[in-house]
Amino acid sequence: MKKCRFPALAVLWFGTTATVFATNAEHQEKPVIVTATRTAQTADTALASVTVITRQDIERQQARSIQDLFRGVPGVSISNSGGAGKNTSVFMRGTESDHVLVMIDNIKVGSATSGTTAFENIPIDQIERIEIVRGPRSSLYGSEAIGGVIHIFTRKGDTSGGLKPSFNFGGGSFGTLEGSVGLSRGWKQGWFNMTASGIGTKGFNACTGSDTAGCFTHEPDRDGYRNVAGSMRAGYRFQNGLEIDGNFMQSAGKTEFDGFPNKGTLMQQVFGGTARYSPVDFWRINLIGGRSREDSDNFLGTVFFSRFNTARDTISVLNDFTLSKNQLLTIGMDYQKDHVRSTEAFTVHSRTNWGVFAQHQATFAKHDIQLSLRHDDNQQFGSRVTGGAGWGYPLTENIRLLANFGSAFKAPTFNDLYYPSSSFFSSNPNLRPEDSRSYEFGTRGKADWGNWSLNFYETRIDDLIGLASNPQTGILMPVNIEKARIRGFEGILSAQIKGWLFNTNLTLLDAEDRSSGLNRGNILPRRAEQSFRLDADRQFGQYYRLGAMLLVEGERFDDLANTRKLDSYVKFDLRAEYILNKHWRLQGRIENLFNERYETAAFFNQPGRNFMAMIRYQP
Repeated sequence: MKKCRFPALAVLWFGTTATVFATNAEHQEKPVIVTATRTAQTADTALASVTVITRQDIERQQARSIQDLFRGVPGVSISNSGGAGKNTSVFMRGTESDHVLVMIDNIKVGSATSGTTAFENIPIDQIERIEIVRGPRSSLYGSEAIGGVIHIFTRKGDTSGGLKPSFNFGGGSFGTLEGSVGLSRGWKQGWFNMTASGIGTKGFNACTGSDTAGCFTHEPDRDGYRNVAGSMRAGYRFQNGLEIDGNFMQSAGKTEFDGFPNKGTLMQQVFGGTARYSPVDFWRINLIGGRSREDSDNFLGTVFFSRFNTARDTISVLNDFTLSKNQLLTIGMDYQKDHVRSTEAFTVHSRTNWGVFAQHQATFAKHDIQLSLRHDDNQQFGSRVTGGAGWGYPLTENIRLLANFGSAFKAPTFNDLYYPSSSFFSSNPNLRPEDSRSYEFGTRGKADWGNWSLNFYETRIDDLIGLASNPQTGILMPVNIEKARIRGFEGILSAQIKGWLFNTNLTLLDAEDRSSGLNRGNILPRRAEQSFRLDADRQFGQYYRLGAMLLVEGERFDDLANTRKLDSYVKFDLRAEYILNKHWRLQGRIENLFNERYETAAFFNQPGRNFMAMIRYQP
């Protein structure tokens, strides 16, 4: 991508869409978020770039998976290896897929061996909302948050009183059946929610590789997927002001794919709890603790192949001190321990990390300031210090200027360091942690026709870990890339026009290898250079609702050497809904209407034209 195209394309996109949306609109209410600062604030007051996806958004879009939901989200690229239940990687702002910190109900999740989260196995029917914070957050959370943070909250249910059941069931292409049931209740001082869900699909042929490329096998069969999941959340507020809540989620999936092995089972489990108490008016204590697990068994046909079981224990103590009406000081401590049990001979099986941090949020003469500093002590890599700074200023009543800086780091995974060598892969115990520095400048505002934001950013990463061929053996191994430089632009517009709800965004990305080797100047793999998404929804009368989604993604490369190009693609989805009454509704969706053939990972297929129909009951 030519660097000079950034300003030109950004101005062209903003000018065109602003002209289209130049009419009266109702401003949507901004939700309360907690991820950007680890304290509660409304989304429009956050200094960070934030996207919030609510339960209403999920059902309106008729999304069937997190992969489905994240496609075209500002700053996010998705790579999927062959459909439902297959490996799904999320790249945020051009950083690596393991540079995204993922949490479920305040508990850190992810595999200690691979360093990533199995998004493909998190059932969307269990999700209440998702907060996506773009940009480094290591100064608040520690390792992994180079590209940003994704925080998933499970269903909380209706807290307005009385037992409230919910239900949905549907089916569609590829022999797919799915459904969920839920029950919630709320009263003056407490609430609870229980949800169970399941999905089964025969799938399609995941990979069109050969014995020497792609999945390194030729298996022209259908690769199915099944998942059964459940979650529980409950909370209670005592008369003395103490609030406690607990959460549990488990997802068990079985998937088929092409390769060695070619079948797998995956169990994800998260449980934890939070206690909040204010001993005095200006001091609020938050105690959070829990465990996340990921157990993976792999098979070649019916023959057991390997096992990878990892667990992550976390404890956090946060103290919020209200210094004045416009000043909040947060001091916190985090403890984390990762465990690995595997049939593979890892030489190290656990490591701990202690972190302490402080954050000051203040407003002085209309200037909003956020300062944070953190020290981590990693058992394997010693001390790391990260910092962050944010600034906001209301240029006018409706326009706000923003600037952010953050440093971050990422410790190598157990696979990177200790995975036993094979004929395809070799680990590297000499890897160094990755370090980054990010700068962001932006503006956001509102007008009669809607809300908008523009953000330009640059991230520089030292010792970026990537896969490269060993020049002596030819097998893949993780290596430290000296330097990488990522530049990007994100533009977002939303408006409600004569009954139509429009949401559109444009992402431009230049993620470049800046090392001194043969790959200098190459594009980092599997990140789309351009991404555009337009959603439109409207309700007609009392009973009908229609919607559409247009997604355009630019070309990308599948490898560091940029020898395998993945073409750009255009995908168009249609959705419709018939509202039977205030409780029941019928939904239908046609995905990829024009049957576009495309890949987000080389040789791995994506679904062609397909449909889904569903009936829903809500209290």
